[in-house]
Amino acid sequence: MSLYAADKLIGQARQLAAEYRRTMGKPLPGISNEIALHDAIRLLNLKPVDAAVGGFDAVDPARDDRRIQIKSRTIFDESKTGQRIGQIKAEQPWDAVVLVLMDDDYEPYELYEADRDELLEFMEHSSSGRSKRGALSVARFKIIGRLVWSRDEGLAPEVWDNQAG
Repeated sequence: MSLYAADKLIGQARQLAAEYRRTMGKPLPGISNEIALHDAIRLLNLKPVDAAVGGFDAVDPARDDRRIQIKSRTIFDESKTGQRIGQIKAEQPWDAVVLVLMDDDYEPYELYEADRDELLEFMEHSSSGRSKRGALSVARFKIIGRLVWSRDEGLAPEVWDNQAG
């Protein structure tokens, strides 16, 4: 499938997911992960890996094939606190996690990256049982990680230097 066809298909998936939620009052299961995976790979110039690999979703060829696990969260109501991301599995092979935050139209507005060592250290020293199991809040991930892309600013070159070289 060509890149154009994938971009068009993801655009249609965004529209369907947003309309489904407005009509049914609940999100369409699983679609935000697929959209976020596509967006992170496109926006950060990553290379996707076969799903059978396990543990990570993409590699960054500009950073020695750094293994990237991609997580997503669609924020429907900014005033709600305690929103969580999917569980981070410490036993899996990965070097960093990218969190894609999307608005209620399933459009990305911020991407954060956190290194494995930083995440594992927090999980190990946390008093929260959820955090020890790898279930982090969006707010905590933003504190641990760093903003690497935003809708307003694009790539953050001082953090995510894929364009060097």
